[in-house]
Amino acid sequence: MTQRLSQIQARERAAFVEQLQGLAPQQWRTPTLCSEWDAEEVVAHLGAAATTNMSAWLRSMAQARFDADLHNRRQLETFRGGTPEETLDRFRRVGTIALPFANSPGGLGELVVHAEDVRRPLGLNHSYDPDGLLVVARFFATRDFAVNSRSLVRGLTLVATDTEFRHGSGPLVRGPLLALVMAMGGRSAHLVELSGDGVPELARRLGGPV
Repeated sequence: MTQRLSQIQARERAAFVEQLQGLAPQQWRTPTLCSEWDAEEVVAHLGAAATTNMSAWLRSMAQARFDADLHNRRQLETFRGGTPEETLDRFRRVGTIALPFANSPGGLGELVVHAEDVRRPLGLNHSYDPDGLLVVARFFATRDFAVNSRSLVRGLTLVATDTEFRHGSGPLVRGPLLALVMAMGGRSAHLVELSGDGVPELARRLGGPV
């Protein structure tokens, strides 16, 4: 499965790069779903993640006094090129994101969530690898790593309407698997695609509208 995840991630990265190649200069400055980052900053963040192993990540976090925002800003600025096109070219040439470790779905999850952070505001459509998305959903539902995804959905029942995915117990949250993944990734923008008596509680935890 490790090799399969790496192959899926490589294909997803290539598809993302292909879409980004067509961006106009002003589109690179489009705000994304990821805090205050624009499209180029998200790509630089992904590139930095793909060139960082776990020990380097821990050192960088320690140097930032475990301030994740400071760590991420330093890392993306180090990777970022002089122009968006240079940043994209650097990202095209990186390997897989192997965090928290090489055979973890966490790296694929990082790519899926951040790619969607960029695609959704720009109106870019993409069909994610269904097997990869399912593995990411299971990882997010059972692990807290870059985001507290497991804690976020604790006590809720998640049910995908477009594939065989069910997790947890408690009030129901149902919808497309991508929307569930993005919600577990901390993105309240996808709440509108979800239904069930657990959605108000999930919205409260995300700090977004019901």
